[in-house]
Amino acid sequence: MLAQGLIKYAFFEPLNVPTTLNTVEICLLIISTVCIAAAGNVINDIYDTEADAINKPDKCIVGHAIPLNTAFTFYFILNVLGVGLGYYLCYRIGKHAFFSVFVLTSALLYVYSTHLKHIVLIGNIIVSLLVASSILIVGLFELTPALNTTNSALQLYFFNILFYYALFAFIFNLLREIVKDIEDMEGDKRTGGITLPLAIGLPITRGIVLILHSIPTLALMAYCVSSLYKNQLTLVYFLIFIIAPLIYGALKLIAANSKKEFKHISTIYKLVLFFGVLSLLRFAVL
Repeated sequence: MLAQGLIKYAFFEPLNVPTTLNTVEICLLIISTVCIAAAGNVINDIYDTEADAINKPDKCIVGHAIPLNTAFTFYFILNVLGVGLGYYLCYRIGKHAFFSVFVLTSALLYVYSTHLKHIVLIGNIIVSLLVASSILIVGLFELTPALNTTNSALQLYFFNILFYYALFAFIFNLLREIVKDIEDMEGDKRTGGITLPLAIGLPITRGIVLILHSIPTLALMAYCVSSLYKNQLTLVYFLIFIIAPLIYGALKLIAANSKKEFKHISTIYKLVLFFGVLSLLRFAVL
């Protein structure tokens, strides 16, 4: 994943952070993460064929272009490959207990798709936690094995930075998941899903999203004023690519009523996530 590569080569290496993984091993971590995430997407599409046929008929691949049996085969292969590479990575660095992370992630993605996706907020929170964990896992594999009594404070400092990036990813992915539930209300209602907008209605859900949206937006504005004013290039980047889209997204959210408008807001959150992760490059150019 892009975030994992940037953490390694745009954050840790330019700042000479004591790390564990070499190039081959970070590639193993990235490929393993991608395979498990891809398997999660496949199993999600398999169990969402009925709703997808209503919500996005033009993009419904499983059950149409790809038979269900073939999709299950892809899911199995991707899972075995992802978990297997994860085990090999843990073996290489001598941290066998870390293997449980890959197994747990794979299992959670399966349970999410089969049982939790359409339960009010539970599915949204789980998938957002998994997105955040894809950032924290780099800190687990890179920083923890290199930890010792002389560098513990430094390692904790860098892990805290990763935590804030993971928190950023969690919050905005959660907002995007809720907006996608609004977008998919028709299909979820007809297939028996119980999502937040179906449970409490669109107006209240919109208000919750606006509140959750405003808190990190204001926090990021405060961060720009208090910490980034000394670095004009970084400040301009945050204002143009993160703060401005968030303000624009809030205004669109207030007025949105159609499926198309909520899809547009979902895209805004996706772009904010992308540019937020890309801001790791600032550590390489400071």
